[in-house]
Amino acid sequence: MKKIIAFGASSSETSINKQLATYAANQFENTTIEILDLNDYEMPIFSIDKEKNGIPQLAHDFYNKIGTADLIIISLAEHNGVYSTAFKNIFDWTSRVNMKVFQDKPMFLLATSPGTRGGSTVLEIAKNRFPFQGGIVKGSFSLPSFGENFDAEKGIINEELKNEFLKIVASIQM
Repeated sequence: MKKIIAFGASSSETSINKQLATYAANQFENTTIEILDLNDYEMPIFSIDKEKNGIPQLAHDFYNKIGTADLIIISLAEHNGVYSTAFKNIFDWTSRVNMKVFQDKPMFLLATSPGTRGGSTVLEIAKNRFPFQGGIVKGSFSLPSFGENFDAEKGIINEELKNEFLKIVASIQM
């Protein structure tokens, strides 16, 4: 059975991106799903000086966890147009374990926000950056206005957006 590793790239306990990543993972059939919480990988703020003391075990743990995936689903929180600090720090530390953080794994990249742009700026950054870190981006989707377009029970409730999303899911071969 294929394995999906999914997470919201945010440390918020009520992360809308974690909700979207979980919803997305559950759209794939015949898979096992593991939802990661970035709070389980909290490390000191990355710096060259701190790296002299060694790479934290949590960076190795995160890297190893990614290695178990047949598909990685990340829904990116957008903080001032870029990755959340929590995700960026994990990403930076893990890149010191291996620059190919995503280990040539297929990825489905998502983003959402309360606003009408739906995290589209950070999503574009990730789509362009992650291939350099060993990510094979198979699809991407931005969900604007999360509060209006997503329901905790039903998922994406805007029919046009849901159809667009499901077409992308169907196109991703595992």
